[in-house]
Amino acid sequence: MTQGRTLQLERYGRGMRASMLGLVANLLLALGKLTAGLLGRSHALIADSIESLGDVFGSLIVWRGLQIASRPPDPEHPYGHGKAEPIASGLVAVLLLMAGVGIAIQSIHEIRSPRQGPAAFTLLVLLAVISIKEGLFRRLDRVGRTIGSAAVHTDAWHHRSDAITSAAAAVGIAVAIIGGKGYEAADDWAALFASGVILFTGMRLLRPATEELMDRSAEPGLVERATRVAEGHDGVHRVEKLLMRKRGLYYVADMHLEVAPTMTVFEGHEIAHGVKEAVRTAFPQIVELTIHVEPARPGTIPAHKERRNPGP
Repeated sequence: MTQGRTLQLERYGRGMRASMLGLVANLLLALGKLTAGLLGRSHALIADSIESLGDVFGSLIVWRGLQIASRPPDPEHPYGHGKAEPIASGLVAVLLLMAGVGIAIQSIHEIRSPRQGPAAFTLLVLLAVISIKEGLFRRLDRVGRTIGSAAVHTDAWHHRSDAITSAAAAVGIAVAIIGGKGYEAADDWAALFASGVILFTGMRLLRPATEELMDRSAEPGLVERATRVAEGHDGVHRVEKLLMRKRGLYYVADMHLEVAPTMTVFEGHEIAHGVKEAVRTAFPQIVELTIHVEPARPGTIPAHKERRNPGP
């Protein structure tokens, strides 16, 4: 097994474990908030529990997406299954948008319908939820950034959005309890505010997943560092072109090298092979690198790079 493949499996494993932790936590919190919301007559808390149930499906999608993305290439998918990861990220973002719209509609309906205010104990439930959700966000966000997973990062923000909606619900419930009669709708206004936060978060997370599916170029820093490694190899005049794109947790690249036009096919092949090994060793996240060798224009190559020693 190559170093790059080993690194991929380690990253996918970390992502799946983090996602499973979030899934279990979301399920327990959603059931707890739903029960407290029904018993305590808090529509904000009920809306918050529905958003958490959406998080359960989101975590399940991320876990499954990472599981599929970790599969090696096969005859039907010669380039691997890496795009399952941004697909999962996009689906989770869409779930956030759907949850935001649903909560907004329900909140507007409740604002227009007078009802009894929430019970005081629901505020304590939300304070506990906020603490747990923020902790989950920090853990998954750290894992997502470490392994470079848009899906895990999106799942982390799903937890952060849940913490924000819980905080908004807590404020609304506090106002309704302290204000008393006439302030019952504060609970619903808090839920409406939370829906706006969820919609904004969903839109923000949908864009990077979409761009990755459209093969957006890798960050310039990685391209520049890989170029320097290639151009430092013996016999390489310069890197004429380097196209690189993200595919799940790894990168695939196409590189055009300029070498002396007097080189033999064998010498050019040896240079390409050496550059490929050097770049993949320096950057294990680049697991696929296709190199095309081109002749440099005569008179533009320094004397020490004019020819390599022929191979055996």
